[in-house]
Amino acid sequence: MDRELHLTEEHVSRVFRDVPEGDDALHWGWTRLDEAAISAKAREILAQRPEGPLQVFAYGSLLWKPEFRPVASRPGRAIGWHRAFCIELTSWRGTPEAPGLMMALMPGGDCTALLQEIAEPEVLPALEALVRREVPFAEVAESYAWIEVEAAEGPVRALTFYAPPKGQDLRRDLSLEQTAAIIARACGHAGSNTEYLHRTVTALAAQGIHDPNLWRLQQLVAAEIDALD
Repeated sequence: MDRELHLTEEHVSRVFRDVPEGDDALHWGWTRLDEAAISAKAREILAQRPEGPLQVFAYGSLLWKPEFRPVASRPGRAIGWHRAFCIELTSWRGTPEAPGLMMALMPGGDCTALLQEIAEPEVLPALEALVRREVPFAEVAESYAWIEVEAAEGPVRALTFYAPPKGQDLRRDLSLEQTAAIIARACGHAGSNTEYLHRTVTALAAQGIHDPNLWRLQQLVAAEIDALD
């Protein structure tokens, strides 16, 4: 099994484009949550928390750009979920002319990622920061879930986002090769889709976590970019 990372910083640099920043709320026609609504959503999520320390299941960008400093971080395996680039982006990391794809958790399979524990005094501000970043619009505000994750000390219930995504049209029709072709060409004001994938697989590799589909995908994206020259 090939565990080499073919996708490099050089690939990321080659596909970067300077895209002007726009207002995502206006772009999608969505309603942005104000600070009062963000706080209310964070408290709603907090009211559903299980007993024990609050754990966040970080499987994508939270691996390399967390919104809080975890007091503990360890691998965990979510049975019944898998990573999928399935949310079409015409802003952020894509444009209407070259849409990108955002990762979510979709039913089926399994997913190994990191459990990130929030210190108790930081729980509410951390949740507010997560809502502000992950689900800042009313149309996607329900795209979170408490899922069961297998950890070394036994099963825990952890908070995660976009599992599965709600209120959005999903690209369920794409092969891995088609996904790679989209990712290799997509870039928005927040950066390229390639950068997102590269940072994710690099962060997973640093933790000794190997996702076969993502490893195959990064190899395909690297080949797509090489073929663009």
